[in-house]
Amino acid sequence: MPATHARLAGVAVHLPETLRTAEETEQRVAAAGTGFRPPPGLVHRLTGVERLHVMPDDWQASDLAAAAARKLLADTGTDPDDVDLLIFAAASQDMIEPATSHMTADRLGLRCPAFDVKNACNSVLNALETAHALIAQGGYRRILVACGESPSRAVRWAVPDLRSYLTSIPGYTLSDAGAALLVEASAEPGILGHGFAADSASWSVGTLPSGGSAHPRGEEHTYFRLDGVGLRRAFERLGSKVLDDTLDRLGLGWHDMAAICVHQVSKPYLDQLADRFGLPMDKIPVTITEHGNTAAASLPLQLVRALESGRAGPGDLVGLVGLAGGISMGMSVIRL
Repeated sequence: MPATHARLAGVAVHLPETLRTAEETEQRVAAAGTGFRPPPGLVHRLTGVERLHVMPDDWQASDLAAAAARKLLADTGTDPDDVDLLIFAAASQDMIEPATSHMTADRLGLRCPAFDVKNACNSVLNALETAHALIAQGGYRRILVACGESPSRAVRWAVPDLRSYLTSIPGYTLSDAGAALLVEASAEPGILGHGFAADSASWSVGTLPSGGSAHPRGEEHTYFRLDGVGLRRAFERLGSKVLDDTLDRLGLGWHDMAAICVHQVSKPYLDQLADRFGLPMDKIPVTITEHGNTAAASLPLQLVRALESGRAGPGDLVGLVGLAGGISMGMSVIRL
């Protein structure tokens, strides 16, 4: 019996029309009534983010995922009845129970099995790995991975002082977005391989504590918190070994890639990471400045931009490099 391979049959994103600039973010913090006024331009100087996307007030994470999925199904000419499995993959969720995949499936009119894969900003990358494995073992033929990120709901606006403001700045770069990927069985390998590593002892450097057993309620726990220095040091300790090992196993190098999509939390850190890991910046589609940190939707967004710009096309190799709270690092290599 011939081996079953998997390929990426399509990718799409949905970006809400409403934009918020870094200057508007500062104005909103100043208007919160605490007496603290942010230093002008600090968010942009520290992160490079100029603007980001904010979803409508009556939307949820599943709406973002469904909007991207509808576009993907239309672009690929895929009938919803032909989808065998839906995986919702995001740091965000509509609620703790049920899994957000079910709300997304309902919005799309799907009747297939559905479940969530959740690993902070690496959720889509892990879902891609999962879809690849499930297809390779013959369980499914066509899997829809849908992502809806709604971090604008976890931003602290009432900031009492500069120290609290600096802790909250990563939240001011987070952007709402939807993304979708279609993974199909194929005769030839399209998804070539993956590699992942984690330093779970560093989980506390970035948290959104509310809603679980540790902090089931309380407004103070509903805000995203990040120790930027601690996160950077954790990734430096982890190093690039998992990336190097994955490329070696596949017999490839960064020079073989038409595009390298790298999760982007800030422009300065992207520059540092590229230098440290030997990633050629001219192959990285930079989205952080114009679209903010779209969490797990970041890699699909960059892939879409690479395809739209002609940077990558059919037959080309693309590397997807993920960084996430927890912390975890990983990559996937795809032939388009």
